[in-house]
Amino acid sequence: MSNLSDIGFPVQNEQDVNVLITETIKYVESIRCPQGFYLRFADASGAEIYLQGNPEQELIGFNPHYDGKSRKKVSLTKAIERDSSELDGGFHVWANPKNDDAESGEYQFVFDAPDFRTIGEIDFPKICEIQLTAFASNDFKVFRGEVDFYYVQDAEAQMSAKSFFPSGLFLTKDETIATETPRPIGIFAGEIKEFELKTNELSNENFYWFLVETVGGEIDVVADVKLVPNKPNIGGIVSGQFWLSGRVINLSE
Repeated sequence: MSNLSDIGFPVQNEQDVNVLITETIKYVESIRCPQGFYLRFADASGAEIYLQGNPEQELIGFNPHYDGKSRKKVSLTKAIERDSSELDGGFHVWANPKNDDAESGEYQFVFDAPDFRTIGEIDFPKICEIQLTAFASNDFKVFRGEVDFYYVQDAEAQMSAKSFFPSGLFLTKDETIATETPRPIGIFAGEIKEFELKTNELSNENFYWFLVETVGGEIDVVADVKLVPNKPNIGGIVSGQFWLSGRVINLSE
């Protein structure tokens, strides 16, 4: 499984990735920025690919995204640049800041932005709205309801059916404080408000989309069909560890 397979691009190797780039680049729109440009591919299913190019017109990377329904109020507190590419980056935020206090909220987390360099200068901290997509990993689970969700857990360490743990803010055993950059990773559980079996029109492959309500607001979740062996239901619970990709929707609020 991969972030790409979560939106209907089941690539297996570098050759598959190259074929995907060759196919998507036929249908892109160009978005300029001082550091180069993005080429945005948008499928009718909501699946997106943001190709990256430098000022020398060379492709230097890409990121997937899903254009979903979620709208989440956050306070942007810091930009985070990535070593992987000049056009990669994201933000450290507070979820659901209270009483317009930009220095607090329900919890902190980090998300990557596929169009990071197009956002421009921000006077931090800044309260705004984002659309946030969580890409499922191999530990993704779907439960029919809270009873099933709590049944499989250890009684001494139960996770709430609506909970969020910003695991990307914490060091792994192989990382040090000096070298660690916060990662766009979160472990959460939430209630299914909507779901749909989507078909990526470019690849003709299926994937699942969920609108999930958790602590701090709603999140779009996408998952490879292989991670969802049984048909989901409204009111069910999803849980797992996710890569978080977000787009800033409104900086004026």
